[in-house]
Amino acid sequence: MYKFLLLIGLTLSVSGNSLMAATIEVEMLNRLGKESMVYSQSVVNVQSGDTVKWLASSKGHNVQFLTTPNGVDAFKSKLSVDVEYTFNVPGIYLYQCTPHKSMGMIAVVVVDENKDNIDSIMTSRVGGKSKKRLASILTALNS
Repeated sequence: MYKFLLLIGLTLSVSGNSLMAATIEVEMLNRLGKESMVYSQSVVNVQSGDTVKWLASSKGHNVQFLTTPNGVDAFKSKLSVDVEYTFNVPGIYLYQCTPHKSMGMIAVVVVDENKDNIDSIMTSRVGGKSKKRLASILTALNS
């Protein structure tokens, strides 16, 4: 019996991260309050192993990573579909809605509170209203 309980305890400790992993939902919206073309959260904080699920609450939106920590593959979803991504590499992930990038539809995910790549986020090339929104996001990250 002792060996059986020990085996269960070891199994739970090894798989504990997957048992504790969370899924955070972010809506892709045409309007939120007075803002248009936005994600419902401009900054999402997660832990390694957590998943963000973007919901196509309004049609015509997607998710495309612009700037990520080193070693992360490119990611771009199709338009108007729910999509999810599990974050395993610590750092900041800047993403945009491809059709509405000039309208300021950008946001970030911060994994494990790690901001080692904030310099690359600060120098990311964004245009239009995204410049102002990125400045606002950076202020939130630095506070």
